Amino acid sequence: MATDRDSVLEAAVGVLSRRPTAHLDEIARAAGISRATLHRIFPGREALIREVGATGLRRFAAALDTAEIDSGDAQAALRRLVDALVPDAALCAFLAGENQLYDDPEINELWEIQDARVRALFLRGQQQGVFRIELSAGWLSEAFFDLVAGVGWAVQDGRLAPRDSAYSLAELFLGGALRSPDQP
Repeated sequence: MATDRDSVLEAAVGVLSRRPTAHLDEIARAAGISRATLHRIFPGREALIREVGATGLRRFAAALDTAEIDSGDAQAALRRLVDALVPDAALCAFLAGENQLYDDPEINELWEIQDARVRALFLRGQQQGVFRIELSAGWLSEAFFDLVAGVGWAVQDGRLAPRDSAYSLAELFLGGALRSPDQP
């Protein structure tokens, strides 16, 4: 029976990313533990939600670091970011769909730091002539994150094979974000 914190968090992500209003009983069942054990690990739903959100943002930051998005060609950096983020796409789906997190100033601050890094990648790519300039770096960041969340949902629901998810995400996003040779 899984009683370690990380296993419980993974089970919570699996449940909450698809059903944000799921009861703690459902999360405990998915983790293979009792509700009492869940309460010993997380004192309540708010603590669990907050920890899942903080975990997601820590993994997002680690993916940004792993992908070294501040160096090299912006398109190559974006592809590295996709490869680093896709394993945690379900966490991105959770972050995109959990309204309770929007009221948490610490979570919002962490999110803003990560989002600023992605916006800087897109801005750099625009300056390099790689990404479309008529789309703001902020919008490109928002659209990218939403597509990552979509990959998380599609993989969970079996509509997208995990092995195809990074390629599908990169190709769909870049198909709309790359600057074409005939654009000024």
